[in-house]
Amino acid sequence: MTTINKEEIQKFSNLAEEWWDVNGKFRPLHMFNPIRIQYITEKIKKHFNLKNSQDFLKGLEILDIGCGGGLISEPLCRLGGNITGIDASEKNIKVAKIHSDKSNLKIKYLNKSPEQLKDFEKYDVILNLEIVEHVSDVNLYLNSCHKLLKKNGIMFTATLNRTLVSYVKAIVGAEYILRWLPIGTHDWNKFIKPEELEKILSSLKFSTLDIAGLEFNPFFKKWKKSNNLSVNYIICSLKN
Repeated sequence: MTTINKEEIQKFSNLAEEWWDVNGKFRPLHMFNPIRIQYITEKIKKHFNLKNSQDFLKGLEILDIGCGGGLISEPLCRLGGNITGIDASEKNIKVAKIHSDKSNLKIKYLNKSPEQLKDFEKYDVILNLEIVEHVSDVNLYLNSCHKLLKKNGIMFTATLNRTLVSYVKAIVGAEYILRWLPIGTHDWNKFIKPEELEKILSSLKFSTLDIAGLEFNPFFKKWKKSNNLSVNYIICSLKN
């Protein structure tokens, strides 16, 4: 049993060299990163009752699934977290390792999918950011995550809603008009409605702590948190 979708992995493997080019194919993710990191760190602080410091994530075991070139892994490592980044693309992992070594960051990178990790490896926090719309079996994928998360640990799942608005903005707009992403990056049929995702999470004994929309402001060219879940959204859930 595997959640790896080889066609999806190949798409990102083909772009692997561009992960850290802020003006390259992953420019949208570089723009997206600040709001994602802000949301994630705020929720981690609140849940684990952490005090402000330069390394406030110290001692926390964090698993970044589908880590790509390390765009989320590196900032969280700098904040003190013990980061394990996994990705089904060997090319992505090579790029991530090279970049973290250059930055003198100790991050454990593995060319694996979550179901390939051992069940006895447990994490305080799991990050599923823009991944579930690319896996072959969402239920198996999230069940694998559940096994890897400590009791009372939290998981962040960010993805795209399956709406007409998301089709227009995320596919027609981002891929065909603005050319932010290569054509074919997303398959609208694989987008998941929040209620569908929450139903799966609930069946696995997760409870939702928070759900927020992430919205792009074209005037300021910045992302912000909002109540609008019609395109991008993120769920913070607790393992009961």
